[in-house]
Amino acid sequence: MNHNRHSFSGKKIDPPEISANMSVSEMVDLFRNTGYNARRLAEAADILKKMIESNATVCLTIAGALTPIGFGKMIATMMEKGFVDWIVTTGANAYHDLHFAYDLPVRQGHFDVDDDILYSKQIVRIYDVYIKEYGTLQSQDLIIQRNIQKIYQKDIDILNCSTADLSYLIGKEAFEKSKSPEKSFMVEAFKSNVPVYIPALSDSSIGLNMLPSMLDGKRSINPIKDIAESTAILWKSKISGGFELGGGVPKNFFQQTGPALYQILKIKEGGHDFIVQLTDARPDTGGLSGATLQEGKSWGKIKTSHKGNVIVYGDSSVYFPILCSYLLSECEPRERKQIFKEKDLWVEEMKNQYLTSKSKT
Repeated sequence: MNHNRHSFSGKKIDPPEISANMSVSEMVDLFRNTGYNARRLAEAADILKKMIESNATVCLTIAGALTPIGFGKMIATMMEKGFVDWIVTTGANAYHDLHFAYDLPVRQGHFDVDDDILYSKQIVRIYDVYIKEYGTLQSQDLIIQRNIQKIYQKDIDILNCSTADLSYLIGKEAFEKSKSPEKSFMVEAFKSNVPVYIPALSDSSIGLNMLPSMLDGKRSINPIKDIAESTAILWKSKISGGFELGGGVPKNFFQQTGPALYQILKIKEGGHDFIVQLTDARPDTGGLSGATLQEGKSWGKIKTSHKGNVIVYGDSSVYFPILCSYLLSECEPRERKQIFKEKDLWVEEMKNQYLTSKSKT
């Protein structure tokens, strides 16, 4: 309760024991008995476990360059176990994830370098990760462009496609044609029928690779369908949770589903039940990445600002593996919700309710 926050009634801090070969569950329990972001990390673990055990519909949002360091396989494992039901990602994470499926080289490099020299050697740098311009990026571009051409050749109403439909077809192609499909979260999303939304598609290499098709006179997908489908997922979810890696567009796209239902369509109030965010962004600059989850209540993005949400300040590349390992240790696998198969039907049902509600006003 809020009034207890202003009293000297909290749990007594007793210096915890550290020992060799501790399990991740034991380490999280150690964090739980301390303070600062260690304690926040334990709170995040507890909320995520509650999400899974309450059978919440869980969305993973991915910002920051996590797949270039190989995290796509980790994300795939979360989907395999039924712990992630839908995804919102930057296009860059989807694009770089595919390097590993197609066995295109990505290497450890260095952060303290002369980038003019790297450019002359056709090496692209993401902090301390190196990617070859020709051996990896342009090879990946050709693969994606071929995928897109195949999509246009199929009998598909492209104007009625969302970015989740595009992701599904890209994942399917990688599943069928790549050398190491097990290393890609895009492939696992296809296999598990997990919709992957890329709301800032044009701000990515996948979007760039759609430019030739547009110049060839072909029409593109419908980004507003992304809004309809993601909103319908919240509308159909009895309990909804989010696991946000970083902030940016993926964070807001996931959270705006609450205002879409409440403020725009006026058919459901409440927002999401749980949100855990890992971020290094500050709240006082006014940016979305650092905005507190409690602030989201004023927009109708979450059900309450008092419980079920926590921000852990720090690096997702450190915290995400710890939390994944904790969930794998503490939670039984869940039946996969396979939302991709249901999303179009849910949009139609939501549309019917909206039109019925509108006709009564």
